[in-house]
Amino acid sequence: MKMVAPWMPFYSTSCCLCCHVPAGTILLGTWDLIFNAVVLLVLLSALANPDQYQSSNSELGGGFEFMDDANMCIAITISVLTVLNWAMAVHGAYKQHVTRIIPFFCYQIFGFALNTVVAVYPNSIQEYT
Repeated sequence: MKMVAPWMPFYSTSCCLCCHVPAGTILLGTWDLIFNAVVLLVLLSALANPDQYQSSNSELGGGFEFMDDANMCIAITISVLTVLNWAMAVHGAYKQHVTRIIPFFCYQIFGFALNTVVAVYPNSIQEYT
C-alpha cells in the first residue's frame, strides 16, 4: 500500500463543492441550463403575449415603457447565447473536450471584468431613460 498524505488527493483532483472539476462543471452547468431555459421561456411568452406582462404607469413611477420589442429581442438573443455557452461547457466537460469549455471561461472572465468595473466606478454608470 502506498502512503500518501491525506490532503493530496483532495486538493489535486477536486474543486467544485468537493467534486472533481468535470463533475462540478456538469452539475453547475446543468443547474444554469435549467435556470436559463426558464428565463428564455418567460421571455418568449412575454414576446408572444405582451399584454400579460404590462405594468401600469403607477407601478413604475413614470410614464415610460421599459421593455419594447427591440429590447425583448436583445434579451432573448443573450439568453439563447448563454444557453448555448453553458451547453458547450457541459458537453465539453462530459466528453473531455477542452476547446468547448474555453468560450465559457472567456464569458466568465468578461462578466467578472464588467462586474468589477461597475463595482469600482458606480457613479460613472449612467442611467439611460
